[in-house]
Amino acid sequence: MAAINSDAARAFNDLVEINKTGAKGYQEAAEGVSNPQLKSELSRLSQQRAQFASELEQTARQMGVDVTNDNTVEGVVADAAAAVHRGWINLKSAITGQNDSAILGECETGDQVALQAYETALKSQSLSGQASSIIQKQHGEILAAKNQITQWKGANR
Repeated sequence: MAAINSDAARAFNDLVEINKTGAKGYQEAAEGVSNPQLKSELSRLSQQRAQFASELEQTARQMGVDVTNDNTVEGVVADAAAAVHRGWINLKSAITGQNDSAILGECETGDQVALQAYETALKSQSLSGQASSIIQKQHGEILAAKNQITQWKGANR
């Protein structure tokens, strides 16, 4: 395995944080939508993102990356951005009377941010084949979820 550099470690940390944030955001979205099927699907995506974070944390530990340091500048910035994003879901929900399409739009935005972070991580040359494989697989599942959300959003207008 190649020695991991600080950019790769930061990308890994970002992916863990983004998935933790995604799990929280999807749970809040599930609580905000009125359609029971959407509630179920958004809850499933929340669980998926929690599983992704766990899988990434385990892989990071195997690579010697500490993903538990919440006091890094990047971690604080990511937490602030996450809080803002969750706030938008709550605000949009309150303003639109829990309009499912608007909430789905916020989920779509969150997934776009996640996809960009995954693409950045995949550019790192210092990830092991196993780590790259896990990141690529998760990227594909997030892309599929984003596309599904886009379809649901169109159906709920």
